[in-house]
Formats: sequence, C-alpha cells, structure tokens
Amino acid sequence: MQRGFERLVVPVAGSQTDTRVLDMLPDLFRKDGGAVTFLYVVEVPQAMPLDAELPVEIEDGERALRHAENVARKTLPERSTHIVTELLQARAIGPAIVDEAIERGADAIVMTASIHRKHGRDSLGDTTNYVLLNAPCEVVVIRTAPEEPDQR
Repeated sequence: MQRGFERLVVPVAGSQTDTRVLDMLPDLFRKDGGAVTFLYVVEVPQAMPLDAELPVEIEDGERALRHAENVARKTLPERSTHIVTELLQARAIGPAIVDEAIERGADAIVMTASIHRKHGRDSLGDTTNYVLLNAPCEVVVIRTAPEEPDQR
C-alpha cells in the first residue's frame, strides 16, 4: 500500500459496519488530504425499471450518506478534504462501485465485508468478489468479525 491515498470511494450501507471504515479514514489519506466519495447504491430488482420510485430505500441511502458525511467532516482536515456523497440506483452494487471508482479516478475503494454462507460454503459475497476482481485501483477490505452465536 502507498503512504496514503488522495481519492477514495467509500461505499456505505447505513449499518454498524460503516463505523469501522469511517474510523479508519483519517489514517488512509495522505497528510495533505484528498477527496472522498461516499457511495450508497440502491439495488433495483430486475422486475422493476431502473428509475423506479423507491422512497424507503432512497431515504435509507440519504440517511447513511448524511451520517458518513457528518462523521467525515468531524474527523478529516476541513481545508484539505473534499467530501462528495453519491446515491445511485443500479441492478448490481459491485459494478456500480467499480464504475464510480473509474469515474472519480479513485486511488482506492475502501469497504467492509462479512462472511456469509452461500451454497454451503463461506463467501464474502457477490459485491465484494466483483469489486476485488474488477476494480481499477487498490481495494481496502475490512472483514468484520463474525457475530457470536447466542450462548443460551
């Protein structure tokens, strides 16, 4: 990894895992700051038009982006950091993240992932796999710890 990044794309989901990425952002930038694009992707089902009205999902996205922006404004150097929020509707989240990284000329994508069971095997999921295989830049993945099973 280089000594710090200048342009980051950070997908957010509006969940607790966002906090982990937001806490690490100051350590990922160069000392002279840079630009961060927070990205929320609303996945539109195939049966619906891509520009379908999805008010609940849009509101969730706007809330997640506001939270990420507020945290970043408190923790990143104000004068040297440019913060952008982007809410997109797409058929698949992974390609939307990669496309945004290409459009922004990102040095890195910073995201979280958790292990899921898929077809009886452990997997990081389709989104993470797609980003890792197709990103034109470095990808920093924070794999969150698995949840502890109930001890009843």
